[in-house]
Amino acid sequence: MNFRLGCAVWSYKGWVGDFYPSGSRPIEFLHLYSQRLTTVEGNTTFYAVPDRDTVARWVAETPPGFEFCLKLPRDLTHQGRLQPSIPGALSFLAQMRDLGDRLGPIFAQLPPRYSPTLLDDLTAFLSAWPHSEAPLALEVRHPDWFREPYTSQLTTVLEQLGVGRVLLDSRPIYSGPDEPQIASERRKPKLPLQLSVTAPFSLIRFISHPQREFNQTFLEEWIAFVDHWLRQGTRLYFFVHCPIEARSPGTARYFQQMLVQQGISVPPLPWSNIQQSPDQLSLF
Repeated sequence: MNFRLGCAVWSYKGWVGDFYPSGSRPIEFLHLYSQRLTTVEGNTTFYAVPDRDTVARWVAETPPGFEFCLKLPRDLTHQGRLQPSIPGALSFLAQMRDLGDRLGPIFAQLPPRYSPTLLDDLTAFLSAWPHSEAPLALEVRHPDWFREPYTSQLTTVLEQLGVGRVLLDSRPIYSGPDEPQIASERRKPKLPLQLSVTAPFSLIRFISHPQREFNQTFLEEWIAFVDHWLRQGTRLYFFVHCPIEARSPGTARYFQQMLVQQGISVPPLPWSNIQQSPDQLSLF
């Protein structure tokens, strides 16, 4: 499975009655999610580190082939320099290794204030990561990372160390006449899309607009990129976000259908094996 598709979370109560059957309980959400999609971004670890019992439960509730792409805790990535956080990052990885074959790439999201002036610090942190134990991906948000010479400098470091680049595409939410993030607690930045794969895998974070028509052009572009990278043997994780989270699963499934219609060789979603009620079909 070189292509996996998912959302940012699994525990969203607003999906009950559409993505999840009516009457579903929160304790059932992860199992139900993994019966429909093949990966999850797992933003939960950004805010709190799960204990070993929780990790064991995640394994028990998901099928073989499902993968968690977990975010490093903000206490490690958002406190200034990264080198002091190396022991904490290694400890986090040791705990997450209990996921076994459910553990996908882990990714570090850096805050907007972390600039290229800290490249040496970043390089030291990335070099200390045991890449043979779990792939690591990086998302940067300071605008200077998207300007030369810093773009090329970062690309060189990532390629040399085998670190994946997180490809953040927030264009859809800035393409319409409205502001879809007004009610969002965590606004996504308006940054250039950097179409550069630096490792044998890559994470794509597609920030979709709640109105599907504003996503169409961008999803069509992504079909070509996904096809190209899959032909090269790159392993891709495609995550659909939305300021209105209720819309994310439907957009993910829509993108899967677009890929299949274009003849792109992607594994079928387990979702297709589920008989949905008329109420559940309303969103999709």
